[in-house]
Amino acid sequence: MDTMLEARPQTHQRSSHNGQEASLWSSGFRMKLEAVTPFLGKYRPFVGRCCQTCTPKSWESLFHRSIMDLGFCNVILVKEENTRFRGWLVRRLCYFLWSLEQHIPPCRDAPQKIVESTRVQDVLSGRAPGGAGEGQMSNLVKKEVQRILGHIQAPPRPFLLRLFSWALLRFLNCLFLNVQLHKGQMKMVHEAAQAGLPLILLSTHKSLLDGILLPFVLFSQGLGVLRVAWDPRTCSPALRALLRNLGGLFLPSEANQSLDSSEGVLARTVVHAASAPLGLWRAALAILWSLRSCWGCGRRVCVRVHLAQPFSLQEYTSNTRSCWGSRQTLEQLLQPIVLGQCTVVPDTEKEQEWTPVTGPLLSLKEEDQLLVRRLSRHILSASVASSAVMSTAIMATLLLFKHRKLLGDFSWLTEEALLRGFDVGFSGQLRCLVQHTLSLLRVHVALLRIHQGDLLVVPRPGPGLTHLARLSAELLPAFLSEAVGACAVRGLLAGRVPPEGPWELQGIELLSQNELYRQILLLVHLLPQDLLLLQPCQSSYCYCQEVLDRLIQCGLLVAEETPGCQPACDIGRQRLSSKLLWKTSGDFTDSDSDDFMEAEGRYFRLSQQSRCPDFFLFLCRLLSPLLKAFAQAATFLHQGQLPDTESGYTEQLFQFLQATAQEEGIFECADPNLAISAIWTFRDLGVLQQMPSPEGPRLHLSSAFASRDNQEKLEQFIWQFICS
Repeated sequence: MDTMLEARPQTHQRSSHNGQEASLWSSGFRMKLEAVTPFLGKYRPFVGRCCQTCTPKSWESLFHRSIMDLGFCNVILVKEENTRFRGWLVRRLCYFLWSLEQHIPPCRDAPQKIVESTRVQDVLSGRAPGGAGEGQMSNLVKKEVQRILGHIQAPPRPFLLRLFSWALLRFLNCLFLNVQLHKGQMKMVHEAAQAGLPLILLSTHKSLLDGILLPFVLFSQGLGVLRVAWDPRTCSPALRALLRNLGGLFLPSEANQSLDSSEGVLARTVVHAASAPLGLWRAALAILWSLRSCWGCGRRVCVRVHLAQPFSLQEYTSNTRSCWGSRQTLEQLLQPIVLGQCTVVPDTEKEQEWTPVTGPLLSLKEEDQLLVRRLSRHILSASVASSAVMSTAIMATLLLFKHRKLLGDFSWLTEEALLRGFDVGFSGQLRCLVQHTLSLLRVHVALLRIHQGDLLVVPRPGPGLTHLARLSAELLPAFLSEAVGACAVRGLLAGRVPPEGPWELQGIELLSQNELYRQILLLVHLLPQDLLLLQPCQSSYCYCQEVLDRLIQCGLLVAEETPGCQPACDIGRQRLSSKLLWKTSGDFTDSDSDDFMEAEGRYFRLSQQSRCPDFFLFLCRLLSPLLKAFAQAATFLHQGQLPDTESGYTEQLFQFLQATAQEEGIFECADPNLAISAIWTFRDLGVLQQMPSPEGPRLHLSSAFASRDNQEKLEQFIWQFICS
């Protein structure tokens, strides 16, 4: 495959691009877009800002306007200048000298502090359930506490840490050309750490290298040794002892039991009193095993680590409770509209929390559980915003949606992602990028040489299309607002013009703002929260306005005057003379806002620009895998075997999606994650009900959707948002 791509003449002159390369080049872009850069103008997009509503003080104090100018640094580039010494010998031993100079915080007397903590003392004195009782705090109990602590963690050994850092630095230099870290993001983390409060770092694992890369980056930047818990069953005793000395944590088996169990009370209490540390140096053996395919490939790559803007957890908890308003379940919001019983969408937010209520979350109050769930949604939104768009996601989107001009559309999608504030994780010459991306997707695509030496890229059917759909979902957050708006417009036009009608016919229809709001809101309620990433402090109606603004900004919608009314630009002189009169100071009896038209008076049309039909179809297809999976799940209601367990019915639905994919070729829907999302949404919608049974909770078909007629209404409600 690489040979076929490299066989084409590599030249940078305009005259060499002839008709033989028309299938790869977009006639509208040409050579000016051959160089792809991860920034627009001078700066990269700054990603990962904290919530301005919930943490306004952190938004201001932990962000500086000079951050954008600080640029990137290579954290694995260690030279003579990074040490205190100079000379030819220092240049040869700079890695080792650098590791000796790294600051390792002194180990505190953790065992004594844990024994003296309130929770442990309550258990030892009998004031807590499962405690030893008054007068029973013997040396045996204290030894048990010491044994549990010794099993959990050991004091980090500075010599081993320095030795491992030196070996890891050499290993990363052999593996990567550079490891980029934004100096401005690191400066914000340093300022947050200087406050003297515990610094909690939550990572989004994007690769198997995160286990060693993230701790190394933070350790090399002076943030100390990080820790994380390990399952002791995955390590041998010798490896477990080594990892404990490097900062590893191993929870005892008793700590995993349920909270109401009388066993392991002391172990769970000790774990609760000792869980301040957060990260871990991954074992070298595990990394070598996971990277066994990288050796011998002869290619070194670059990697970039993003750090979102820190925020004060105390500030968040004090501000976020004021944002809690009235909420209703999806069944209360959407089921009457689906069944045609009403047309008005209630003016409340959707309550949909899919965070499992297990483990330590059960020990919290209901209000605190809600606080944790909504904090997780904030963090998930920040992590997605901080994740760079990769070239494989862009290429998978182009191949999945049958774009023919790969090079031009690749550049266009890259620029569109940057314009929307998302970073991209690649740069270089356009032709080389496309070649490298196709080599990464070589298992899922077929390269065919056609007449006159042109190259045709064809996705492989079956699992190949499913994998491309998963990759294209990584691009969805960058276009999510526009995609929701496009599918809502499609649903609004579904009852007016034929789905296959020409774009000019669809552009004749006037779309009122009220109708657009309602249609967007219906789709927002239908889509899962983990896809929308709608922050808890943001209302659905504000999101609808944002979606409408995005459709106007990208040129898909054009504002029109209200039919039968005086144009907004036609202002009569008599009207002005009566309204624009000076009033005495403090007279607010007549507000200028009263003269403006209400929101329902605004109308829009679809733009008739030549690029709009393709862009509209592209946006609709971004959401089509999920919506088609939902529609097929509605079709499956009268075929599935119920009652069944949730996992059993999920397997039934997944097999149905696979069978439908073989018949209709819609392989992008044959994904078990989409099947799970459909079942959870139908359960919230009241289509499926979970009932207790002697064998455990089982799913039943609700009485409201027992009839085939109502099942078809649900299917039609979903299909209106899908562009075929």
